[in-house]
Amino acid sequence: MAQTLQLPIIDLASSDRISTALSIRQACMECGFFYLINHGVEGDLLHEVLEGNRIFFALPLEEKMKLARKEHRGYTPLYAENLDPSSSSKGDSKESFYIGPLEDTTRGCLNQWPAEEILPCWRSTMEDYYKRVLNAGKRLISLVALALNLEESFFYDIGASNQPNGFLRLLHYPGDLGPSGENMYGASAHSDYGMITLLASDGVGGLQVCREKTKEPRVWENVHCVPGAFIVNIGDLLERWTNCLFRSTLHRVIPTGQTRYSIAFFLDPNPDCVVECLKTCCSESYPPRFPPIRSGDYLEERFKLTYGS
Repeated sequence: MAQTLQLPIIDLASSDRISTALSIRQACMECGFFYLINHGVEGDLLHEVLEGNRIFFALPLEEKMKLARKEHRGYTPLYAENLDPSSSSKGDSKESFYIGPLEDTTRGCLNQWPAEEILPCWRSTMEDYYKRVLNAGKRLISLVALALNLEESFFYDIGASNQPNGFLRLLHYPGDLGPSGENMYGASAHSDYGMITLLASDGVGGLQVCREKTKEPRVWENVHCVPGAFIVNIGDLLERWTNCLFRSTLHRVIPTGQTRYSIAFFLDPNPDCVVECLKTCCSESYPPRFPPIRSGDYLEERFKLTYGS
C-alpha cells in the first residue's frame, strides 16, 4: 500500500517573502509539489466551480460532444488521451473540458461554451475563477523567481508571464468503470508540460506522485487534499529553465471506486517565450542539460504525443 507524502504548506499571503521563497525553493528541489494557502480564491467560489464541474459532466454525451476539443479548447471524452505514451492502454479513464486564455488578441477567442439556456451563469462562474487563479499563479511565479535568486519581475521581464498561456481544465474521473482486463488509470503517469499547475479537487483521493522518476521500480506516494488549499506542482518548462534544480515530478491518478472531480490550472509561458537555462542554475562544471526551445513548440509537441495526432 502506498504511503502518504507530507507536502510543505506555502502561504501566499505571508509578509515574509524571502522566507516564503526559500520554502518554495526547498519544496521544488525536494519533490516539486506543495500546498498553497491564502491564495485569494474564496471557498464559496471554489465550491461553486466544483459544482459547475459536476453539472457539466452530467450532461448527455451528445450535448458535450457539440463542444468537442478544438485548438486545445473544449470537451474530451473518456479514453481520448493517454498521458503516458509508452503505455499500451486504450487511454485514460477521465473526461475533461479545456478553457484557454480569456483574451487572445492574436487569434480571437477560441474558447467554447455550453449554451446559456442549458447551463445558466456557467460561463461567468468559470471566467471568474479563471481570473482569480491566474492572479494567484502570477503572484506565485514572482516568488518562484525570488526562490531562484532572481528579481521578482524576472519572468514578466523576459516575456513569460506578462501574457501567459493559462489553461483551465475541468476533470471528471468516473467511479465505476465496470470490469476491465487491463490496468486502468484516471490519469496515467506523466509530468506536466508548462511552468506550474494549481489544482483544486473535491477531496476524493487518487492522486499519487513518484519522486524518483528515473528509478525502477517506481515508488508511488499518495497526496491528500487539504481543504481550501491548491496542490501546486512544477512543470517541465520550469525544470528546463532551472537545469533540473526544480523537479517536474511524475504523478498519476488511480481509480478509487469513487467519482472524483478536480480543476487544474496550467500556467504556461507565453508561446513565443524562449526557455533556456537560467544563469543562476548552471556553471562551467554544471552546463545546461537542455537546448533553448520556444515554449509554444515544446507544448505543441507534448500535446501531439498525448493525443496521438
